Amino acid sequence: MSTTVYPGAMFAGLVFNEQGEPAEVAYVGGVAHYVVLDNGFRRHVEAREVDRQVLLYLRDQMEPYRDLAVQEMMRLMGQDDLFTKAMIEASIQNIEAALDRPLPEEVRLWLGMMGFRVVVNVHGEVVEVVLPGRAVEGWEE
Repeated sequence: MSTTVYPGAMFAGLVFNEQGEPAEVAYVGGVAHYVVLDNGFRRHVEAREVDRQVLLYLRDQMEPYRDLAVQEMMRLMGQDDLFTKAMIEASIQNIEAALDRPLPEEVRLWLGMMGFRVVVNVHGEVVEVVLPGRAVEGWEE
């Protein structure tokens, strides 16, 4: 259990148990937890750990397309310089730093509408990530 207070659940509204029931978010001692339903029992798992697993997975999925992703981000930003490229590459490599920043509500809504969801077991282990257009099973961290 982490001693650092985590500001929120990054993927609130996008986390489900293995039966497809949504996980609520609750704060215990100021720490965000996903509340995973388990046959009527409400299991609290730290949001930071679930969110970390998802971010690392997303980084690993992006790795084969890293150069393309960096170029596209630079294009979207309207920047085409070495400093911007280095900043974007560092952000991808250090994606865990995003844990300290909440995901904007509109981004979470958009991800949900696109079909993104995270499936966790009652211990807070990610067992499936559903990305828009495909499901990724056999979770390996």
